[in-house]
Amino acid sequence: MSAIHYTKDHEYIRVDGGTGTVGITDYAQKALGDVVFVELPEAGAAFKKGAQAAVVESVKAASEVYAPVSGEITAVNGALENAPGSVNEDSAGAGWFFKIKLADAGELAGLMDEAAYQAFLKTLA
Repeated sequence: MSAIHYTKDHEYIRVDGGTGTVGITDYAQKALGDVVFVELPEAGAAFKKGAQAAVVESVKAASEVYAPVSGEITAVNGALENAPGSVNEDSAGAGWFFKIKLADAGELAGLMDEAAYQAFLKTLA
């Protein structure tokens, strides 16, 4: 079973075993508007928690996507090159950005669960 964790920068990480699938939340894609370009990291690249790992550009703005945990990129969603709108259509599914092998699963403790993230969003209104 996978567990989903969230950052205050509106990234999600869906963890299954020792690997996490990372993308931006539905809240983030709505705030950005129509996504027109996604710059993904290279497979094999290593990132520290909080480091910029990708960039998403929309008709409104460009925004950094940060690594929610430290680890090594094991896969990227190459389909986003030709279909960046997948981020808007299905941010938690087909619109994922990259998969990361967790260097330290303990870092997940610093992230929010679904209930905490929903409570956080209410503070932004």
